[in-house]
Amino acid sequence: MAKTTIAIDAMGGNNAPKSVIMGLDHSFIRHPEVHFIIFGDESKIIPLMENRKELTSVSSIVGVKDYIKDDEKASKALRRSESTSMGKAIKCVASGEADAIVSGGNSGALMALSIFGLKRIPGINRPAMAAVMPTKVGEVVALDLGANVECSSQNLLEFSLLGIVFSQKVLGKLQPRLGLLNVGEEENKGKQIIHEAANYVLSSQFSSFFKGYVEGNRIISGDYDVVVCDGFSGNIMLKTAEGTADLCTYYIREVLTSNLFGKIAYLLGRTSFAALKDKLDPRKHNGAVLLGLNGIVVKSHGSTDSLGFAHAVDLAIDMAEGDYNSAISKEIEKLKLSSNN
Repeated sequence: MAKTTIAIDAMGGNNAPKSVIMGLDHSFIRHPEVHFIIFGDESKIIPLMENRKELTSVSSIVGVKDYIKDDEKASKALRRSESTSMGKAIKCVASGEADAIVSGGNSGALMALSIFGLKRIPGINRPAMAAVMPTKVGEVVALDLGANVECSSQNLLEFSLLGIVFSQKVLGKLQPRLGLLNVGEEENKGKQIIHEAANYVLSSQFSSFFKGYVEGNRIISGDYDVVVCDGFSGNIMLKTAEGTADLCTYYIREVLTSNLFGKIAYLLGRTSFAALKDKLDPRKHNGAVLLGLNGIVVKSHGSTDSLGFAHAVDLAIDMAEGDYNSAISKEIEKLKLSSNN
C-alpha cells in the first residue's frame, strides 16, 4: 500500500513557517507512516528541521521563495499561482503526487486556486466549505460555511451528500443524522429552496438519515451529525459560535480573577477548570475542508499555533486514508440512479 502523502504550504499563516514545522512534528508522532512534501523558503525551513531528524526522514522540501500574502486578492493570486508555495502544493495534489494539501494561508486564494487547479468532482456543481464543531455529546460537521453565498436546492442536496460521507468516513458515524438549517423546525417555515432540498433528500438514498429542520440553537445539541445550509447563513453561524466561545472564556476568566473568592474557587477546582479549558480549546477543531474537489484541501486557521496546525494535518490524513473522494463518487452514481427511476 502506497504511503499517504500530504503537501504542505509552509508559508501560509501568521506564524509560518515555524508553527507549520512544529505542527508537522506533532502530527508525525501520531502518524509516523505519512510522507510530507513541504513547499516554502528553504532558508527558513531547513534551520527549523535541523533538530527534527525523524520528521526530516519522512519529509521532502521543495524550495519556493514566493508566497501568497494574506491580503492578496484571489484574482492576483491566480495569475501568479505557479510561482508560489500554495500554488505548487495544490499542483502536487492535482498531479497525484500528494493526496491532500494543508495551508494556513489566504482563504480566498486557497479556494480559488483549489477550484481552478483540482476541478470539481463530476456530479458536484459547487464545492462547499465544511468544519467539525463540538456538541454536547460529540461532534457535528457543518457546511457550507462561506464558499457559496447563494445556493439552490440542488446545491443543498449535494452538500448533504458531501457532509454525510464526511461524517461516515472521517467521524466514523455509519448512520449520520442530517438536519437542514432553518428558522424553525415546523414544515411550513423557511424558504422554498429549503423545502425543495428536503424533498430531494427524502427522495434520495439519504432519506433514512434526514431528521428534519434544525434551528441555530440546536446545532450543538448532539441530536445531529450533519447540518447543511447556504454559505451566507453558515458563515454567520460559524462566526457567531466562535464569538460566543470567546465570550464564555472571557467571562470565566473575569469571574475567576476579579476577586479573592474567585481565585480561591479556581484553586479548589483547578482540575475541573483545566478540563473545561481543554473542551473549549479551538485548536482541537482547527481545519476547515473544501469538499467536492478532485483532491483534499484543508484550510488551517491563519492565527493558530503548532498544535492547531497539527490537528488540521491530522484531518487531511484521516480524509486521505478514509478514501473520502472515492466514496463521494460512488454516492453520486447512486444519486443519479435514484433520480432516473
